[in-house]
Amino acid sequence: MEVIRSFFNKIRALFQSIGTQLSTFINRVAYKLTSLVTGKNRADAYFHSYRSKKRSISDWWHNKVDVNAPYYRPVVIIWKTFFYGFIAFAVYIFSVETNFLWLMGSMPSVEDLQNPKVAQSSEIYTSDGVMIGKFYTENRTPVTAKMISPNLVKALIATEDVRFYTHSGIDYKAMASVAVGIITGATDRGGGSTITQQLAKKLFKTRKTGARGILGYVPGFGTLIYKTKEWLTAIKLERNFTKEEILTMYFNTVDYGNNTYGINTAAQSYFSKSPDSLNIQESAVLVGLQKATTTYNPIRNMKRSLERRNVVINQMQKYGYISAKQADSISALPIELKTKFETPYDGNANYFKNAVVDFVKKWGDENGYDLYTDGLKIYTTIDSRMQEAAEEAMVQKMKQLQRVFEDHWRNQNPWRDEQGKEITDFLDNVVKRTSKYKSLAAKFPNQPDSIKYYLNKKDTMTVYDWKNSGEMKKYWSSMDSLDYYKRVLRAGMMAMHPQSGQIKAWVGGLDYNYFKYDAVKQGKRQPGSTFKPFVYTTAIDDSTFNMSPCDQIVDKPFEKIYMEDGEQKEWRPRNATGTFSYANMTLRRALAQSINSVTAELTDQVGPANVARYAKKMGITTPLKALPSIGLGPFDVSLYDMVAAYGVFVNNGTYTQPILVTKIEDSNGKVIEEFQPEHRQAISEESAFLMVQMLKGGVEEPGGTSGSIRWKFDVTRNGNELGGKTGTTSNNSDGWFMCITRDLVVGAWVGGDDRSIHFRSTDLGEGAKTALPIVGSFLEKIYRNKSLALEPGPFPKPSFKISKNYNCPTQWAPAEADSLGIDGDSTPAKRNEEDDFLIGPPPIPLDTGSRN
Repeated sequence: MEVIRSFFNKIRALFQSIGTQLSTFINRVAYKLTSLVTGKNRADAYFHSYRSKKRSISDWWHNKVDVNAPYYRPVVIIWKTFFYGFIAFAVYIFSVETNFLWLMGSMPSVEDLQNPKVAQSSEIYTSDGVMIGKFYTENRTPVTAKMISPNLVKALIATEDVRFYTHSGIDYKAMASVAVGIITGATDRGGGSTITQQLAKKLFKTRKTGARGILGYVPGFGTLIYKTKEWLTAIKLERNFTKEEILTMYFNTVDYGNNTYGINTAAQSYFSKSPDSLNIQESAVLVGLQKATTTYNPIRNMKRSLERRNVVINQMQKYGYISAKQADSISALPIELKTKFETPYDGNANYFKNAVVDFVKKWGDENGYDLYTDGLKIYTTIDSRMQEAAEEAMVQKMKQLQRVFEDHWRNQNPWRDEQGKEITDFLDNVVKRTSKYKSLAAKFPNQPDSIKYYLNKKDTMTVYDWKNSGEMKKYWSSMDSLDYYKRVLRAGMMAMHPQSGQIKAWVGGLDYNYFKYDAVKQGKRQPGSTFKPFVYTTAIDDSTFNMSPCDQIVDKPFEKIYMEDGEQKEWRPRNATGTFSYANMTLRRALAQSINSVTAELTDQVGPANVARYAKKMGITTPLKALPSIGLGPFDVSLYDMVAAYGVFVNNGTYTQPILVTKIEDSNGKVIEEFQPEHRQAISEESAFLMVQMLKGGVEEPGGTSGSIRWKFDVTRNGNELGGKTGTTSNNSDGWFMCITRDLVVGAWVGGDDRSIHFRSTDLGEGAKTALPIVGSFLEKIYRNKSLALEPGPFPKPSFKISKNYNCPTQWAPAEADSLGIDGDSTPAKRNEEDDFLIGPPPIPLDTGSRN
């Protein structure tokens, strides 16, 4: 006892010494500050008066109180403890509230409390009101109180906070019970946190690292500080919100595991229900999950989830929310899940969604919004019915084409050089561009045998199954997989309303899960003869040339010697037939038949630089060189640009920038911004009308390269008119088809992942056989869909005078028909498609490798 007493005496002496020194220091500082403000004389007078009054009070106290009484000292200690304790508590609360000297960490502001913000999913909608995607860091869509089942409320209160409706944020009885449990070792008394405190913790992240402050890192202080913050925040929440609002915020905030946040997402994900439809047992499962989202997850651990659910049910019975009979019967039921977990890329239009995400992220960066947390509602231009038709057309026609491709090559490898010889080291070179190879090369530097071993090591993998448009399991190596995928043809398609610029369908590939590369905007390939209309537009629209569709050029050999990069080159294009008719051909017929010699001659007359200028005016954004061969499309362009450029013809010569998004709303449904496309006059109205007549020739002229869309697909009923242009590049590496109607511009591209992968014959690889069927099938589907109210019909008649002749004769002279392999009437007996082969050095390398 003597040792203990001595120890406490030393402690008391230490604190007295510290108190004396602190008092002296405070007096000196106060005196100095007073002297600076009032002057030394007045400061002396003030402090003299203060000391006199202090002595008077001390004398009065000693006269009235017996300081030598046995209970005097204990009473003084009690009062001092109470007084200084109160002061210390007040200072502590002040320090926590204000984060004094950064000791305690941040607290939620008044604005945070009045407008609590949780991460919400942003939703993407089609123009016809279908939600096609959600993007989020936390998959959460908040609901109102009316959408929350009473069963959920009862289960939560019975389990987590039975006095919820009577306390003001802190349940002192529960805290006392916890304290007793700690002292007695009874661990079954539960926790002391109320629902409001739990909401404060979840909503304002009171325990996150950034909210800890300096003292938060001191052992023992951290828990005290964040608990204090939760208590204070809970009291403020109770003052600012009703009990119902607190419950609603709680249910919208909670994590239910498996990346499901909020009761709406949880109900949909685990039971495929809205939260107001949950029964007692389903509510008990979700409330039980909150204790531990992994331990009591019904998907990962059904047994423990069932046990936890029954605990919740027993609590509901204990506090009178359900009867004992109900509790017994419900506890005997199994958990019946009906899971439907969402991912951002569920459903259709996944390539389009990616384009929307890029657009909204850029807009958000400029305007202070976050796609993944702000709960935006994004209304797009796409039509869900057209999109579905586009995807169906793509799958159906590419499945047919892939079978033809497989039969065409049989057991041979399709990767060939310009002379048609197999590229024997093709896969060995391609694999070096893959992430698998790069990771192995980093792991095994200067060990090619180890890299080769792992690339050829077999394992079970899931791959795309083009035959069934799904997936299949294979026991393959990485090289086996690469060999398989390189044989699969790729494709893209886009449809746009030319007047509004609204994109109505966007299919960037066969299956987004397996082919992430977007062939609509990301991919750029040589357009072949689909580029020819820019040559004819230049000739018709430019006042220097002022030509008409019925002007004639002789189909004869063309030769051009030109300089490129300081080197003299010679270019001599040939026609797809390999022959020349030496006949005068109208521009309309030459474009319809895709006669290369006429296009080359016309390009020479108007000038390659002017062709490039017009292509840019009409919407082509990729670099173009003013070479003699520009009209045959030797430069890479995107399908996105080509569709926009062809829209100029149907839109009276006005270029309309394609748009993906019409408006964006905030989480409360308020419109933040509406979007309008850019418009500019690219060519004259008359030139646009004449080019429509020119493109109609591809469908209507005898032997027109686009004619098969008219007789293979049901797209010309009710007097419907179409214009079209096919395109096929050297070695059939790329097949294109561009189609115009009065309401839509549709484009499609088909080709190998690498340019060296292609059909050997133009008869199989031309755009009329590869890309055209996709567009034809798409149009056929949407015209049959009555819900679209898309009435086929003729192109509108001009409201202005046409000064140039465009009603050119369409009959072939017999000799001319024979030379071109045409039977002379409107139905081709043997159709020919331009091949666009080049003789002599090509303007640019034709096989630049994979674009993926």
